[in-house]
Amino acid sequence: TGSSGINAEYGGSGAFPGGDGLERRLRFRRPQTLCCLTERRSTAPYGLKGGGSGKKGVNLLERKNGQIINLGSKCAIDVHPGDVFVLQTPGGGGWGGEKETVEAAPSAKRKRTEVRGSVAEYQRLQESA
Repeated sequence: TGSSGINAEYGGSGAFPGGDGLERRLRFRRPQTLCCLTERRSTAPYGLKGGGSGKKGVNLLERKNGQIINLGSKCAIDVHPGDVFVLQTPGGGGWGGEKETVEAAPSAKRKRTEVRGSVAEYQRLQESA
């Protein structure tokens, strides 16, 4: 069983802020082995063009007895009924300094591509008739 939600404020600052992270909580009902293979737990996602870094992710195991274990990015560990795995994904890095404008964004600088191919040629023929 479990729950999930958004970790607001996990994204880096910037003209275009990085995305928020997520939190997922999984409660185990029977003994099993939990395996994790995740990234961005020791190094934060970096920002570009003056944008701030996002926050690092975290993998935690909350034991039924109240003990909390930081699992790191890669692990295999035995879990027991009542234990809760908490997966907090990292936020994205931001783009651009706070004073950047929308015109400076990469998407605004894209060149318009010429439409080509058989469908485009057919449409041109239809429009010219």
